[in-house]
Amino acid sequence: MALLVAGGKSFDVDALLFDKDGTLLEFSYTWGVWTRHMQEKFTSILEAKGITPLGRDELGKEWGITFAPDGSPTAYDRGGPLAAGTLAELMSLLTATGYRRGLSWSESRVAAQECLRYTEERMHEERPAMALPGVPELLAACREIGIPAAVVTADETTYAVQHLSWLGLDGYFAEIIGTDQVDHGKPFPDMVELACSRLGIDPSRAAVIGDTNGDMRMARSAGAAAAVGLAEGASTRELPDADTIVPSCAQIELKA
Repeated sequence: MALLVAGGKSFDVDALLFDKDGTLLEFSYTWGVWTRHMQEKFTSILEAKGITPLGRDELGKEWGITFAPDGSPTAYDRGGPLAAGTLAELMSLLTATGYRRGLSWSESRVAAQECLRYTEERMHEERPAMALPGVPELLAACREIGIPAAVVTADETTYAVQHLSWLGLDGYFAEIIGTDQVDHGKPFPDMVELACSRLGIDPSRAAVIGDTNGDMRMARSAGAAAAVGLAEGASTRELPDADTIVPSCAQIELKA
C-alpha cells in the first residue's frame, strides 16, 4: 500500500493505472506526426485518381487536432476521436472521408489500410515519442516502493508497447492493456477491471491517472480509489469527473 498525494488530496492505493498519450507521453508530438503521415498518403492516393486531396487541417478537424502553418501540431481536443477514440473509429472516419470524395466504400477502406501500413513504417523509422514531465520519476517511485503500475490506453496494445519501448519505459509496467483487449473501451470500466484482475487487486485500491474525462469516467465506473486528472488552465474544465487535477505527473507524489 502507498499514499498518493495529488492536488492537495491523498488516496491510499495498491496500484497506479496510467493512460498513455497525454499522460505518459506528449500527445501531439506522437499523434501529430501520425496524422500528418496518414493525411499525406491519403492525399497521394486521391490525387492519383484525380480526386480533390485531403488537407491536413481538414483531417485535423475531423479527428480533433490542430496544426500550425508549418505543419507542426499545436493542440488537440481531449474529447475528440484522436484522443479518445479507437484506431478502428479513426479508420472509419478516414474511410468516410474518401467515400464523400467519390471513392466507393470498398476503395476507401483499402486506401485507409494502405495509409496505415505506410504510416506504421514511417513511425517505426522516426520513433516520435517524448515523455511528459515527472513521468520517469513517478514510475521510478512506483518501482522503489513496490507499487505495481499498468497502462490502460485507447490505443492498440501493440502500438502502446512500441511507443513506450522507444523511450525505455515499457519495463516499468506490470501490464500494458490496449482497447483491443476488452469488449468496451473508455469510458467503460473494462480496462480498469482487467488490469486490476491481472494485478490481483480490487479496483477500489487503484488510482487511474489520465488527461481526458473518458479516463475519469472509466475510473469512476470501475469504482477506482481515485480519478486523477492531468490538466491546467482552462483545460481543467474538461475533466468534470476528476477527483483531483494537477498539471502533470511531476505534481504527483507517492509515499510508502
